Amino acid sequence: MSIFTSVEVGLMFALMALGVYLSFRILDFPDLTVDGSFVTGAAVAAIMLVNGANPLIAVTAAFAAGFIAGVITGLLHTVGGINPLLSGILMMIALYSINLRIMDAPNVSLLTQTHLFTWIREGIGGTWAIMGVMVAVVLIVKVMLDFFLKTEFGLALRAVGDNHLMITSFSGNIHFYKVFGLGLSNALVALAGALVAQYSGFADVNAGIGMIVIGLASVIIGEAIFGKKTIIRTTLAVIVGAIIYRIIVALALRVEFLETGDLKLITAIIVILALVLPKAIAKQKETMRKRQRRLRLSAQKG
Repeated sequence: MSIFTSVEVGLMFALMALGVYLSFRILDFPDLTVDGSFVTGAAVAAIMLVNGANPLIAVTAAFAAGFIAGVITGLLHTVGGINPLLSGILMMIALYSINLRIMDAPNVSLLTQTHLFTWIREGIGGTWAIMGVMVAVVLIVKVMLDFFLKTEFGLALRAVGDNHLMITSFSGNIHFYKVFGLGLSNALVALAGALVAQYSGFADVNAGIGMIVIGLASVIIGEAIFGKKTIIRTTLAVIVGAIIYRIIVALALRVEFLETGDLKLITAIIVILALVLPKAIAKQKETMRKRQRRLRLSAQKG
């Protein structure tokens, strides 16, 4: 995979990373539905395209299907009283069978179908056409998400993840916020799945395995590099983190002793490094500060 292709794919996965950011960071909800809803978006878009649907309608339907999947996960937790982690696992398992039903096969080829990227290649043309369109789409989604999270509703959604007791004290319905937030999160994940399926030329029922780890890797890498002081800065960090992740994977696969089958191992190593290194660096800086403080005190006493 070339660096250019990695950036294009990274922009698509950035939408999924934004969805993961919503559930894990904003709602503080460990949502494993992502592994299933990613494929749901791909499956819905693929089967509609095969049946002659307009690509824009197919992508919109994928977005809606992801939203429904997230809502069900939220209801399992809020109404059913099921543990958040288990709610996501149950929905992820259920979606595997649902996705098979939607596609009626383990995979669906889109190589001969007209989809969004064939429109772009034929309508705009040029090497940079797809990347230009994806940059525009991702930036539009980012700006809309930034604006949404600064509205009264968005602030309440953020408060649910930070301190749900405060929302309850203000007579806010935390169950509604959680359900809606999870719906929006998985809608973005499904949108990414629909775009990736069209870009790669197929939808596969196993394509979602490990997607939650990829999303987390993107979030963690972005936050480690750019920080998370503001919403605008954090969402940008998540997008750049997704692109950096794809580039790292592309470069790693060029190493002679690594194979395509090692992709999951590479992903795990990237996440481990992204989690461990910032803490190690912060600890080292703190040690240096303490040492300098002791030296200053010793100099003053001397």
